[in-house]
Amino acid sequence: MWGHVLALVFAINKINQDPELLPNITLGFRIYESFFSARKTYESSFTLLSTRNGMIPNYNCDTQDKLSAVIGGLGSETSLQMATILGIYKIPQVRISYGSFHAMLSDKFQFPSVYRMLPNEEPQSLGLVRLMQHFRWTWVGLIASDDDSGEKFVQTLKPMLIRNSICVAFTERAPHVPSPSMVHVFREQTSKLHSSISQTKAEVIVVYGDTDSLLGFKLFLHTNYQTALTPIGKVWITTAQWDFTSYIALNRWTLKPFHGALSFAVHTKEVPGFRDFLRTLNPYQPQGDIFIQRFWHTVFNCSIPYAGLTIKGGRNCSGKEELESLPGSDFEMKMSGQSYSIYNGVYAVAHALHALYSSKSKKEATGKGHLLELQNIQPWELHPFLKNVRFNNSAGDKLYFDENGESSAGYNILNWIVFPNDSFVRVEVGHMDPRAPVGQEFTINERAITVPRSVCTESCHPGYFRTVREEEPLCCYNCAPCPEGTISNQTDADHCNKCPEDRYPNRDQDKCIPKIMDFLSYEEPLGFILASFALLFSLLTALVLGMFIKHRDTPIVRANNRELSYVLLFSLLLCFLCSLVFIGRPGRVTCLLRQTAFGVIFSVSVSSVLAKTITVVLAFKATKPGASMRKWLGRRLASSIVVSCSLIQVGICAVWLGTTPPFPDLDMKSEAGHILVQCNEGSNIAFYCVLGYMGFLAIVSFTVAFLARKLPDTFNEAKFITFSMLVFCSVWVSFIPTYLSTKGKYMVAVEIFSILAASAGLLGCIFIPKCYIIVLRPELNTREQLVMKSKSGTQEL
Repeated sequence: MWGHVLALVFAINKINQDPELLPNITLGFRIYESFFSARKTYESSFTLLSTRNGMIPNYNCDTQDKLSAVIGGLGSETSLQMATILGIYKIPQVRISYGSFHAMLSDKFQFPSVYRMLPNEEPQSLGLVRLMQHFRWTWVGLIASDDDSGEKFVQTLKPMLIRNSICVAFTERAPHVPSPSMVHVFREQTSKLHSSISQTKAEVIVVYGDTDSLLGFKLFLHTNYQTALTPIGKVWITTAQWDFTSYIALNRWTLKPFHGALSFAVHTKEVPGFRDFLRTLNPYQPQGDIFIQRFWHTVFNCSIPYAGLTIKGGRNCSGKEELESLPGSDFEMKMSGQSYSIYNGVYAVAHALHALYSSKSKKEATGKGHLLELQNIQPWELHPFLKNVRFNNSAGDKLYFDENGESSAGYNILNWIVFPNDSFVRVEVGHMDPRAPVGQEFTINERAITVPRSVCTESCHPGYFRTVREEEPLCCYNCAPCPEGTISNQTDADHCNKCPEDRYPNRDQDKCIPKIMDFLSYEEPLGFILASFALLFSLLTALVLGMFIKHRDTPIVRANNRELSYVLLFSLLLCFLCSLVFIGRPGRVTCLLRQTAFGVIFSVSVSSVLAKTITVVLAFKATKPGASMRKWLGRRLASSIVVSCSLIQVGICAVWLGTTPPFPDLDMKSEAGHILVQCNEGSNIAFYCVLGYMGFLAIVSFTVAFLARKLPDTFNEAKFITFSMLVFCSVWVSFIPTYLSTKGKYMVAVEIFSILAASAGLLGCIFIPKCYIIVLRPELNTREQLVMKSKSGTQEL
């Protein structure tokens, strides 16, 4: 309160000392105390309209004390009461309302001459929401004054909070300072309020109201701090309407509950010269009027006898006391937001008067310039000039009123630091400037402050999502892990999302990572081993082929159809080598060649075995006297069998490639975390037709060889063919279920293994016994031995 008076005195003095602003005109002032009482407010308002020392409505004969403007109304109700009284008497008054945010005062139809040195309240509400969003406060309490302003604030702020996913834990009304007869009501109200505050998990509580309406709440906090074993430890967020340092010095109420509080305050700057002005104050100097004497008497607790201000047993004021030595709870050496509004309000009136006098002097052309007498000016004439006033104050702020008669200033966000001796420091940590570009209105320096979390439920970490609790606010929820195959990469996710097809969730399910391209490669052990075996068997087949070519004229080679053996060995060599096409990343060409090459080459091999078997049977039949089978023997029969059987397989593969050819494909769903790079067969029917035809040839070969197993063959080749076909059929019968039960590279590995096993069975069963005789038992590789065995075989039959 004292700061308000001193800001007014300082502004009047500076204006009167300014030779450019209102020259030859001295501004004066009168101060009335409302005592936050409707009766005193009405009385003071009537006194303003009457002659000094006599309250007679509609009668004012003073020539010196002409009223030009009213600066007043610390509380909303006080401001409204003053505006109502002055409006009834139809005397337009220019009011500079400080500390009043009542919405009705913005009604220019009802109060056309009311101007407020405060910004609109809407940016403050938006700033509160932005502040909570910035610190992720989703669970907050609301305490509002028990009046129309408090109700309006709650109705405005709550929907804004809900739209921004911020929940209100409780809403309470601030208690009024009790009269002696209402102490019990105050106790009930404070008990209910204490219960709401202490039981809530909300660590942040927004307090709305003006200095008058929140006196009872301030008393509640002071009493709680002094008497409670565990004082309330919450972060208070206060609005610009409340200067909770007011009347602390008078009541000696502690400020410690407000340590760490954040408050919105009307934008202020350091005013040049104000500190020097305060240093010159002295209750015994001429400017030491009754207000300064009372102020000195109160803050320094000393007596000024000639002014009738005494303290029993106390010392007299020396006048040498220093205001700077006072703790902040008693007095501050810089202007508060409300004091700054008063300072700017006085200057706004002065600039409007200056513009009015300039306009009058030009119109009347009296030659007196600015020497027009004040009694020639009527208060309502000031209105259009005040409406359009624009000026820069001494602190560098540009001031003007908008269309609603409100200041264009923004808000500062202050952090309160209270020390054990109740002194305090207000640290500016942010701004809310409605004139800033969109998105830049709110700024906060979070490094300058430390704040707690204020949530109903701890945040759901990435990898989890929120599930609603029944019959509880949206801010109270449970956290459930994301379902398999989904992720959430943000805090408090409402749902989990699936990863793109080429990615999969990591272990914590908080991000998608690229899937591994999976195919059988030469670099991995399985691919390397299979490739090694393929090359080893290929080398072994090449050695056997070379051995047969080298010993092509020996009886054992010639007796077993030399040309068919060459074809069979060469096809087996290609069978071993074609398995290498299955290793490595599938491509367009390799997918076309894999199954078709395998099918055709194996058909040639099995056809050669079938031709050898049929040749053995016909050779035995031809040895009987008068047999007609001799004409079927020869190379032409064997070649016809191999060519015709192979061409059928070639035809099947040609139809396959011509209609639905195999192609490279990516299987992203079969295995989690892997993309199976594989060959899509195009047509499973065609693929199984290829396998079925090879199986048919193998079964025919096995049947013929089995029936001919006891025929007198020199080297028992029919028996070897029977056994080789048994191995061949066993491999491919077990291949089909195994192939269908595997995926990806293991499916390919199964097919390669089957190719190698079947080919190795043919090579081992048919050719290894002959190689044994050629290399280790050459004495058996003679014509005599061949004739001897043929005869013994005939006799056995």
